[in-house]
Amino acid sequence: MPEGDALHRAARRLQPLVGDRVEVEAPHPRAAATQVAERLDGRRLLGVEAVGKNLLLTFEGGLVLRSHLRMSGRWTVVPAGSVRRGRPWLVLRGAEREAVLWNGPVLELHTRAVRRLGPDILADPPELDRMLANLGREHPGREVGDALLDQRLVAGIGNKWKAEALWTAELSPWRLLGRTTDEELRAVLDAAAQSMRRSLNGARARNRVYRLVGCPCPRCGETIRSRGQGDDNRIAYWCPGCQV
Repeated sequence: MPEGDALHRAARRLQPLVGDRVEVEAPHPRAAATQVAERLDGRRLLGVEAVGKNLLLTFEGGLVLRSHLRMSGRWTVVPAGSVRRGRPWLVLRGAEREAVLWNGPVLELHTRAVRRLGPDILADPPELDRMLANLGREHPGREVGDALLDQRLVAGIGNKWKAEALWTAELSPWRLLGRTTDEELRAVLDAAAQSMRRSLNGARARNRVYRLVGCPCPRCGETIRSRGQGDDNRIAYWCPGCQV
């Protein structure tokens, strides 16, 4: 699933269209049914920003398009009029370039920005105190790994960066919030913010635990484990030897 750093890269790619009056079409029938294209066609694109796992495109007239990529969606930017194969969800055609959304099942049009999201982990600087306050208001019996994926509390962290940040901070995803100090949570959030910022800027990092079940932990040598966590049963990866 695309995480916050992938969405920020997509927002950067779309910046050349900002300021253009765009032609909008929705070739995919499910996207056409939303009537997003008809409402946005001919409007000027005023801004594109990533907030957590959401891409927010602001158009003149006070309309904000929320795009969530789910598991396989992606935005590409190509020269206007480029030949393409298949039926993308949405096409925004500017004067020289066009942005194309492939496999993006969530398209919502709002009259104001999305406000149900927590502070963005990739904000510069990230609002760690607000994130800690949000986590502190959760039920003390909730597991840390599950809470980190709740976009209402912290926006942008997905399964990969959750696993890697918890490993870096030597904290188990199964630790209960009520038994976790603010200092420990801050270390996890700081690790996620730094790793995702490096990824956003093009750095490639080797996974330490994510999708490495059965391999030895690079820190202590214990075998990495995994199992489902939370209501959505998202797979948690951790080292039982050094993640307390």
